[in-house]
Amino acid sequence: MRVCLASTSPARLMLLRQFGIRPLTVAPDVDEDAVVAAVEAAEGRVLAPDEHVLLLARRKAADVVARLADDIPGFDGIVIGGDSMFELGGEVLGKPYTADSASARWHAMRGQTGVLHSGHAVVRVAPGEPAREVHAVAEASVTFAADVSDAEIDAYVASGEPLHVAGAFTVDSLGGAFITRVEGDPSTVVGMSVSTLRRLVRELGVEWTALWATTDPSLEHTDLGRQADPGVHSAP
Repeated sequence: MRVCLASTSPARLMLLRQFGIRPLTVAPDVDEDAVVAAVEAAEGRVLAPDEHVLLLARRKAADVVARLADDIPGFDGIVIGGDSMFELGGEVLGKPYTADSASARWHAMRGQTGVLHSGHAVVRVAPGEPAREVHAVAEASVTFAADVSDAEIDAYVASGEPLHVAGAFTVDSLGGAFITRVEGDPSTVVGMSVSTLRRLVRELGVEWTALWATTDPSLEHTDLGRQADPGVHSAP
């Protein structure tokens, strides 16, 4: 059973590998801001966080499914799309990108609890059959230590880790020491809820264990394969 991750997120790739799956990775060609803006303009409202992440997860998966159909018409497996955002006090916090923004986030977050929203879209692709999609949103609450010092925030921001992750924190790396509680599937905070993925995969008639230790070297010499993580073709 082939598996393609419609993402180049190192965290999502690492997560799937930890759970026994070695997927191909293909970067979706989706202008996230434009997609959300278009839907909000058409509906005349601001999307709620769960709607936001689900919309983008589905668009990412759909884009990669279409490209696989063109490049590898015999692809038989599943495509996984995901998107995440962090909500704190009613405000949605994406990636801070700058040190000043990350620092301000952490000063506001310490001692507080927020919610990580993670959208998942799983598409079953088989030759000669229409693609079938299932999707869901998982949420996990995250509580930050109240005693995180200014010096610790400065050092964490200086590490560069929080600049390019949703909410400006990680739970499975340096930022994990400043988190006191996670309620919900912990993998949700990393990038995807693995328990949610398992449920969605089984809804499509695929056993989760069929995805363990699978590789697909057939994409190595294609345009899609050249975008893939080079380690996905190594032995498990």
